[in-house]
Amino acid sequence: MEQLRDKAVVVGVQLHNNPDFPSALEELRNLADACLIEVVGELAQKAERVNPSLYMGSGKIKELKELMEEKGADVAIFNDELSPSQIRNLEAELDCRVIDRTILILDIFASRAQTREAKLQVEVARLQYMLPRLVGLRESLGRQGGGGGAGLKNRGSGETKLELDRRRIEDRIAALQADLEKLIARRHIQRRQRSKNEIPVVCLVGYTNTGKSSLMNAMVQKYSPGSAKEVLAKDMLFATLETSVRSIELPDRRSFLLADTVGFVSQLPHHLIKAFRSTLEEVTGADLLLHVVDCSDPAYEKRVEVTNETLRELGAGEVPVLKVYNKADLTDHAYPRIEDGSVYLSARKNSGIEELVQLISDRIFTDYKEYEILIPFDQGRLVSYFNEHAHVYSMSHEEGGTRLAMTCREADYDKYRSSFILLS
Repeated sequence: MEQLRDKAVVVGVQLHNNPDFPSALEELRNLADACLIEVVGELAQKAERVNPSLYMGSGKIKELKELMEEKGADVAIFNDELSPSQIRNLEAELDCRVIDRTILILDIFASRAQTREAKLQVEVARLQYMLPRLVGLRESLGRQGGGGGAGLKNRGSGETKLELDRRRIEDRIAALQADLEKLIARRHIQRRQRSKNEIPVVCLVGYTNTGKSSLMNAMVQKYSPGSAKEVLAKDMLFATLETSVRSIELPDRRSFLLADTVGFVSQLPHHLIKAFRSTLEEVTGADLLLHVVDCSDPAYEKRVEVTNETLRELGAGEVPVLKVYNKADLTDHAYPRIEDGSVYLSARKNSGIEELVQLISDRIFTDYKEYEILIPFDQGRLVSYFNEHAHVYSMSHEEGGTRLAMTCREADYDKYRSSFILLS
């Protein structure tokens, strides 16, 4: 039997004739769909500013109530984050459940979280969102006393209950953050270990549902076939909330770590950015960011701006970026091709992966150089070392030792320089 879905009307205020408004409202519909809410209507208003008490003008609120009754909707979804007083006033006027863009995104994150860390991060974000809004919740309205000589007493008990709820939430946030700190400390140890091993880190970033996880899977399948290290990749908003890291071993013995991260979205709640900051630290510590763009999305340029803005907010604005235009198979763009330092490809069709890896290699393996050396026979361990850690083109045995023509890291060359003879 099909599950009954809530029916909703999406509501937005278009400020200063913002040309991106239709796209934002369409995205709000998609967010609602991801929350299993059926959108049955839409109401918009052009204005110079948001109404501080009701979000929209009173005439529009009346129109909204009539539209909801006509469509049988029981939820009103607002395109912006509402203040506690706006939620309280709107619920009183509309006599229905009122949710905003922020709580919608928080609900999606809550339903998608799989790991312990992601679940803790989402719960912290939800509680931080709730804290200033306790008085705006419909249940809280029933606690307020009124009328007659009992008014003061009832009001006092209501406030006491509110303070108690607030203290419980603050205590819960503190406990969750303490648990998170332990997980973050473990992540820092892992990151320090990777840094010590001097393995470059490449991080996938971009708007939600651009195909970052699909691209990671395509690279894993190509360079580690049969490893069963693929990550979850679905055509839906925020399919990935956990940072997954995979080692990409190239045929020339060079390797790098590829990290997949949570996707961004316009007006990403600051509670979430704050809660997920530890997860997103992979981004700030990366050697290169792969900014994955869905070039089949008509609004992709706006999505690029949102991603760049979020990266700046995270403190990753200075990390080198390589643009990856994915889903080129859904457009008229020729692919695979490299243009202006960017690559057009299709992760779904595994087309353009080699071109992408070549661009990555050119960016992150700048400390690799070609050498021709002669290793004395009594230093045979170095032959094994370079065969394992360098790209050896040719090897031959001569009177004075073993001749290697290879590409290797300058650091390895310098480390063992005294143990061999440089030929060219």
